[in-house]
Amino acid sequence: MDKKQFMEDLAQKAFEAAQVDSELYTRYDVKRGLRDINGKGVLAGLTQIGDVLSHTETPEGTMDGPGSLLYRGIEINELVNGFLKEGRNGFEETAYLLLFGKLPNAQTLADFQKLLYSYRTLPQDFIHDSMLKLPSRDIMNGMAQSILSLYTLDKNPEDTGIPNVVDQSLKLIALFPIIAAYCYRAYAYRFMGKSLILHPPSKTLSTAANFLRMLRKDKSWTPLEERILDLTLVLHAEHGGGNNSSFTTHVVSSSLTDTYSAITAAISSLKGPRHGGANIRVIQMFEDIKKHVKNWTSDTEIEAYIDKIISKEAFDRSGLVYGIGHAVYSVSDPRAIIMSYHVEELAKEKGMEEELDLYRRVERIAPIVIGQRRKIYKGVSANVDFYSGLLYRMLNIPQELFTPIFAISRIVGWSAHRIEELANNGKIIRPAYKGVSSKTNYIPMEQR
Repeated sequence: MDKKQFMEDLAQKAFEAAQVDSELYTRYDVKRGLRDINGKGVLAGLTQIGDVLSHTETPEGTMDGPGSLLYRGIEINELVNGFLKEGRNGFEETAYLLLFGKLPNAQTLADFQKLLYSYRTLPQDFIHDSMLKLPSRDIMNGMAQSILSLYTLDKNPEDTGIPNVVDQSLKLIALFPIIAAYCYRAYAYRFMGKSLILHPPSKTLSTAANFLRMLRKDKSWTPLEERILDLTLVLHAEHGGGNNSSFTTHVVSSSLTDTYSAITAAISSLKGPRHGGANIRVIQMFEDIKKHVKNWTSDTEIEAYIDKIISKEAFDRSGLVYGIGHAVYSVSDPRAIIMSYHVEELAKEKGMEEELDLYRRVERIAPIVIGQRRKIYKGVSANVDFYSGLLYRMLNIPQELFTPIFAISRIVGWSAHRIEELANNGKIIRPAYKGVSSKTNYIPMEQR
């Protein structure tokens, strides 16, 4: 038996056996991806944590205003402007809001930060055995492995009572940045030949500052870098119960599995390039654009190349302009607007104004070209991934950590959604799939 050929034949047979006639989805009115044709999600649950609005009502009474994101009923712009005007970081405050439903006062926030920072500790043998001994080529996989391994350190891992899950959640929120930094350092040492440098975590710095300190060899960062990274953590912390990883958290938690298993499932979801990995594709796409568009200030050249991308003649031949378009938002993604404004300040500090201008032009031109080339059922605009990758590059954060930073932030939302699922004691989540295979009979071996 030629094993290679046999495996190729098996793969082909598996592919053919998996094909479902696309016409059947229309015949049975199946909402593929649990979404209507206009992108609106099928209502599968209720949540008080976050809400995503594709558009809002304008002063004139029309429903074509910008998209909106609410955390516990507070509009994201109002939340961000609130702590920035007071000269504070906002991630820890946002975490408290999402987990416990209300904004903390000064003393409560201080107590919460102290508790959260006290959980920044891992046994040395765990660091060695879980992260350094078997480093992963993908940091998200390394994090998943480490989170699942934390089960062994928990004296009561299977307790799904709310007090225990809250304690587990706070520990994971505190440990995610540390695990991400150490997993990257192990990766850089093993696969890139870099020195193995592990800085111990601080128990007084903000989440953003502590991560930058642990990541960099000289432990240095600027106040602007800390503020911008903190802002990105706030913007990524929650996005309603329907986003793929939070929905995964609800689905897995509904089976009453343990916290570490549920969060590992969410990490696995976020890793995918259609979810958390999209900002990497944006960076790769722009590297391709910069190679092929000679004049970055020429709208004509940019439009022509975007047209090639959409026509599957350029970049990865997928036909996708990464970072443009969203499953829910139509007019605009509020996170992208906020990030676009603040990335400008960082671009000036880093001397990257020309590259930012290229991003601005693509953001303006791409929706027009997409509208001309394709039949679309709702508006198309830049999403948060469009600018986040550029921002991380300006912060000198390695590309391998782009999605892990998303996880460092979104663990807050996952934890809140897990608590919500358990607190409401719902049924195990089990949507229906209609069987469409043809009736057939068993054939005896000698007749096959």
